[in-house]
Amino acid sequence: MNYRFCQQVTIVDMDDELLSEVLFEHGEYETAALSVGSSVLIHQLGLKEFNVVYDKREGKLARYKVADIEIDLVTKPAVTRVYLEPVKLIVGQHDIGEIA
Repeated sequence: MNYRFCQQVTIVDMDDELLSEVLFEHGEYETAALSVGSSVLIHQLGLKEFNVVYDKREGKLARYKVADIEIDLVTKPAVTRVYLEPVKLIVGQHDIGEIA
């Protein structure tokens, strides 16, 4: 099945003050059937300035649980979105800098 993976990302400062919330799109993947509670292994998320990006440094993989699966029957063809558990990123702690 073809799934579009999304994840709610909350960006906060060091005092846990909300700066922004972003729906990060991981992209579309062809995979076997998924269910709520399944785990997905993917690159860890980080910040480059205030943009959410993949942290592709070695060993920076993360396991996220599937929180919800949404099937949009209004659009043609139908779109199946998989929402991964939300994540909080702290400016200053999750900055990854420049990626070569």
